[in-house]
Amino acid sequence: MNAPLPAPETSSDGRLGPRAVIRVRGSLTRRLALLVGLWVAIGLGVTGWFVVRMTESRIEAEADARMVSLLDAIVAAASLDPARGPYLARAVSEPEFDRPLSGHYWQMTTDSGLVTTSRSLWDQRLPAPRQDAEPRNEDIIGPRDEPLRLVERHIQLETRRMPAVRVTVQVAVTRLPTDQEIQRLQRGLVLAFMGLGTGVVAAVGILVVWALSPLRRAQQEIAEVREGLREHVDLTAPREVAPLVHEIEALIEQNRATLERARTHVGNLAHALKTPIAVLRNALERGETSVARAQAATLERLVQHHLRRARAGALAGAAGAEASPTAAAHTLASALRRLFASKGVEVLVLGKDTARTRADPQDLTEMLGNLMENACKWSKSRVECRVRGGGPGHILIEVEDDGPGLAEGQDAAALVRGVRLDETAPGSGLGLAIVSDLASLYNGALVLERGQKLGGLLARLVLPGRFIA
Repeated sequence: MNAPLPAPETSSDGRLGPRAVIRVRGSLTRRLALLVGLWVAIGLGVTGWFVVRMTESRIEAEADARMVSLLDAIVAAASLDPARGPYLARAVSEPEFDRPLSGHYWQMTTDSGLVTTSRSLWDQRLPAPRQDAEPRNEDIIGPRDEPLRLVERHIQLETRRMPAVRVTVQVAVTRLPTDQEIQRLQRGLVLAFMGLGTGVVAAVGILVVWALSPLRRAQQEIAEVREGLREHVDLTAPREVAPLVHEIEALIEQNRATLERARTHVGNLAHALKTPIAVLRNALERGETSVARAQAATLERLVQHHLRRARAGALAGAAGAEASPTAAAHTLASALRRLFASKGVEVLVLGKDTARTRADPQDLTEMLGNLMENACKWSKSRVECRVRGGGPGHILIEVEDDGPGLAEGQDAAALVRGVRLDETAPGSGLGLAIVSDLASLYNGALVLERGQKLGGLLARLVLPGRFIA
């Protein structure tokens, strides 16, 4: 029976909701034990049947060989009397032929119907011989309704006074000893194979329980992490389980880092809002509406900035978050060409469409939008956005313009939040700082330097990514 387990509540971004459930599909230990038990039962059953059949054939062949030896002894001692018919000229060394109804019988029959039997047959007779010349071995029912094994052979007996006469010699021996031996063999093999199968299934069950013990220890340690009793999963796991443990540990670290970033964002936002709120309060008390409006705009920019950082921090490293920098750059280039049409700026996008960055598409668009808009604002006539490989597991995005660029020593100041290197130009001084913050949240980096191709500012944005096939 599948028992649904409720999944934990998640954030409001919709990636995992309260409807998510984990369904338990039985016990892995029980499932493996049942499969192994079924396989062992089938394998041992087929093997046991084969062994029993081979051994039965061997026992029956040996019994038939003993009967043939008795038949040969009877044939060697057989003689023919014209008046009485066939008889034994000398005794056969088998006392059971002389004890009445002993289960060991012989009979000699001529074609004319003369019959001679052993004393053990008493007044009974064996089945009439066949007329064909082929010897036979078959099972029959004896005088006491006991199962008998019969062997039969045709011979020629002759005397000096009469021609050769065909005589059919038959020897019948009870099957009870052979059947009892076969039954003992069957019981012994069944018990042996049942014991072997039970031992194998029990051993496999013990091995499965032992092999799955790292998962139980991991479950216990994860529960302790969730309850706050430990910070990490400290487990020595086998090679097959180690990747799962590593991924769980990485998920724990990611959640811990996300929580820490959220706390940091809340603290930064509270610290950043103190001064504007105090100025806004004083301005409202004095009736300075222009100052109040300016502080309200500052508050709005700060809130939006920290909300974007918090969102990016929550999405950083999320599974499946990928975006195409080339496609985003083409979309932004089309919009910037129209925006700066009066200036005549040429915006080019160079790179393969197979590039993918591990970043949220909205955050990637914001980073590229700030860099490309800043380049168009300061360029003379040309802006290039180049997408290429940035080393193993990384994508490099270069945005270069042909403007004046940065003076020596200004690259670090340009990345400080709120700093404007040119107070005469419009802007808030948050653009490059936002790009740097977002890039760091995705384990990337933003570097500003003098461009060698166009001569203006070159912004090098490195983000985790890959090229798809």
